[in-house]
Amino acid sequence: MIEPAKVSHAPRPRWLRPSWFAVVTVGLVCLPQGRSQLGAAFNVTPADVAAGVLVGVAGLSALVHRQRLPRGVVLLLLPAMAVVLATLASTDVIASLPGFVRYVEIFVLVPLAVAIVVRDAFDLRLVAGAVVFAALVQAAVGCWQSATESGASYAGLSIRAVGTFGSSDIMGMSTVVSYGFVIALAVALSQRGWIRTAAVVVVAFLSLALVLSLSRGAWLACLMAAVIMLILSGWRKLLGVACLACLVVGAGLAGGWGSTTLKERVESLASVSSQPDQSVNDRYGLWEAATGIWRDHPIVGVGPRGFVAFRDTYAPLQVSAGSDIADPVNGFQRQELRSPHNMYLLVLSEQGLIGLLAFVLLWGGLLVYTLRRRSLGDPAPERAATPAAIGLLAWQSTNFLYSDIGGPPTVAMSIMLGLLTCWALGTWTRAAA
Repeated sequence: MIEPAKVSHAPRPRWLRPSWFAVVTVGLVCLPQGRSQLGAAFNVTPADVAAGVLVGVAGLSALVHRQRLPRGVVLLLLPAMAVVLATLASTDVIASLPGFVRYVEIFVLVPLAVAIVVRDAFDLRLVAGAVVFAALVQAAVGCWQSATESGASYAGLSIRAVGTFGSSDIMGMSTVVSYGFVIALAVALSQRGWIRTAAVVVVAFLSLALVLSLSRGAWLACLMAAVIMLILSGWRKLLGVACLACLVVGAGLAGGWGSTTLKERVESLASVSSQPDQSVNDRYGLWEAATGIWRDHPIVGVGPRGFVAFRDTYAPLQVSAGSDIADPVNGFQRQELRSPHNMYLLVLSEQGLIGLLAFVLLWGGLLVYTLRRRSLGDPAPERAATPAAIGLLAWQSTNFLYSDIGGPPTVAMSIMLGLLTCWALGTWTRAAA
């Protein structure tokens, strides 16, 4: 049986809780980047600075209050040990250091910090609510961009919803909106009355924004997460939400642009093998390069940030040198393809089998702990936590097939990983401080 972590701190006003630093971090994730920052190999964003402050505050809080964490947090140390080994064995240790810092930040320090500062149900709802609010803001901006043709360029028209992230981070809006979608769907499936009604409205609005994002990877990941969450909640709910999804898709198709653009985008999902477009061809080529790097460096890979140095040696000739992006704010740019756009292959090529094993053990361990908590049953106020955790695991595991870490949304992912760790390992107590 999983017991909450024991904490010895005195009650404090809610506005003084350290969990507010996690809320600020989520908010800064959505801060637009300047043109000079776009495409840089390494840059520190305001969200990274806030995440660093969060880590410092959490560490100080844990020391002052002598906070004890469950032994399960050792799961977070597995990727840290793997990336240390890969960095030491790297062909260029100095060049690998930024990647090492980033990997440890995202998969170890920030999740651990969130697990420390989220002490009770209020903190859990506060941080999760911040994620949903950020998702709603991004969805509103994205819908406006699509309606006014002020988003990222797609087929010559600025109709792609990208939120405040711009065309340089085409997956940014869809990632944040997807996190809000998972949380809101979990609430809709587990609560009753006006809370369920409000959650259903949020799910519908976020679904529309996801449709307008034209992000095929986010679509598939949300579909996978929703199906798993609905199956676990009962078949009647599955059928009800399926009908709602049909209505949302119909609303997207009802738009003047949607009847053609969305249809082409959906049809492209079925032709990724037979008639792949240039972006899919580039992805296949980058996957081939990643597997080639791994075959020659099977145990510890070539080190963090090493993929880009070996890419041209292993990539097929038809892979583009970069991706063309454009939006009304930053104009036209050519963005270098610096990763294989597959997290599993990125880890495999840069950290070898040891890194991939540590990565899989992290996610597998969190899944096991989450299922154990589900078997124990949740009190009414926290019933949404377990389906949200399972949905996040399903979404992230699926999305990693088409994307990897990079950009400010990655910090949001680390916050979500922290919430997942907090719930799965029981690092909080239900008593409100």
